Amino acid sequence: MNNQIIDQFVKILGKKHVLHTPEDLAVYSYDGTFAECLPDVVVLPASTDEVSQVVKVAAANQVPIVARGMASGLAAGSIPATSGGVVVSLTRMNKIIEIDTQNATVRAEAGVITAILQAEVEKTGLFYPPDPSSIKHSTIGGNIACNAGGPRCLKYGVTGDYVLGLKVVLANGQVLETGGKPIKDVTGYDLKSLFTGSEGTLGIITEALLRLVAKPRYAKTALAEFSSLDDASRTVNAILLAGIVPATLELMDQTALTCIEEAMHLGLNTDLGASLIIETDGTDEQTVLSEIEACARICEETGAQTVKMAQNETERANLWRARRSISPALARRSPNKLGEDITVPRSAIPEVVKLLRGISAKYGLQIVIFGHAGDGNLHPNILFDKRDPEQWKAVEKMVAEIFDAALSVGGTLSGEHGVGVLKRPYLEKALGPISVTVQRSIKHALDPQNILNPGKMFIS
Repeated sequence: MNNQIIDQFVKILGKKHVLHTPEDLAVYSYDGTFAECLPDVVVLPASTDEVSQVVKVAAANQVPIVARGMASGLAAGSIPATSGGVVVSLTRMNKIIEIDTQNATVRAEAGVITAILQAEVEKTGLFYPPDPSSIKHSTIGGNIACNAGGPRCLKYGVTGDYVLGLKVVLANGQVLETGGKPIKDVTGYDLKSLFTGSEGTLGIITEALLRLVAKPRYAKTALAEFSSLDDASRTVNAILLAGIVPATLELMDQTALTCIEEAMHLGLNTDLGASLIIETDGTDEQTVLSEIEACARICEETGAQTVKMAQNETERANLWRARRSISPALARRSPNKLGEDITVPRSAIPEVVKLLRGISAKYGLQIVIFGHAGDGNLHPNILFDKRDPEQWKAVEKMVAEIFDAALSVGGTLSGEHGVGVLKRPYLEKALGPISVTVQRSIKHALDPQNILNPGKMFIS
């Protein structure tokens, strides 16, 4: 990138907020994956207007732009696909603009950390349900760009279910505002949904209006322990077919449990095939209690060795600490892991678990299975050593077979992580050529120069 372009960015943002030393660029060259690629420059705008000005400069010079939050993504979506371009980091845009209790909405800039937004909203008695595992460091903008999920999706839905409106900087620098506070709005195309999950390929989300709900007053949590992973998988459907919709229904296999216990010493039983964390919540204490008790009975009927109820908030918090610690705890088993994100019909979970075990046995590398079993969103994690070229080759083959397994039962490639670079080669197989052609047409209409996060989602 020539110095004249960098000088224009400095004029817009000030020297302090334009980074281009090798050390600075290295920090912005990776995310939560193995992918790594250096940008030419990193800019840190503090307002939608500054983002707009940056994009106009980039568009005039046909410079690729990658929007970035806290880079907790697991699909290589927030780093350049090829060397060069400008990374637009939105972390300075971290203001909660308004909490409207009468209309149950919150308006926030894209760089607000999700957990901080949740905590502020709960002070008013309202509740923002989406809770990705990266909640303490991922941003609202990133969550929307990937349509993030989390354990509570079963009852409450994903991030996109709470997006009422967006402010988006388009590829030519224009600022689009779409949606609003009305509960019902069918005027024109649903543009807010178009940008939700678009991974920065159609526009840069700078501000969001989000729907809130009443904060549940009560929650009950249980840990059901099974000798068999198959029994735990079947139990998920049994609970839901009984007409109970828990807030969360999380699956952890034996390896996940063992790694958590070795790391955190929470007293988890590691001599198991799998465990389910089940939580019910609501505004009526007796209903919440009766639902968790019904879940416990079903677990016992379907093969649970024991069902342990959290007796207080400390025990409940420890169970959730365990669940959210799976990913880092796996480092105790292997130098590297590749965390995948497939979603299948709930009825197919037992079949997919068997297929995953077969893939693991075929290649001799362990696949740890955990995830949001209540909505069919599984996270098979492959454990390996990237320093061994043969293991890395095996991993690449295993990933393809994991996706084939999901598609074979009517599932899909991602429930919450997105496509990015890593799942791009498999996209057409999942969606079909007509769908890909339509989506490419939308991309071309909104970004004819292909400067917004090029090389992601669609090969171009």
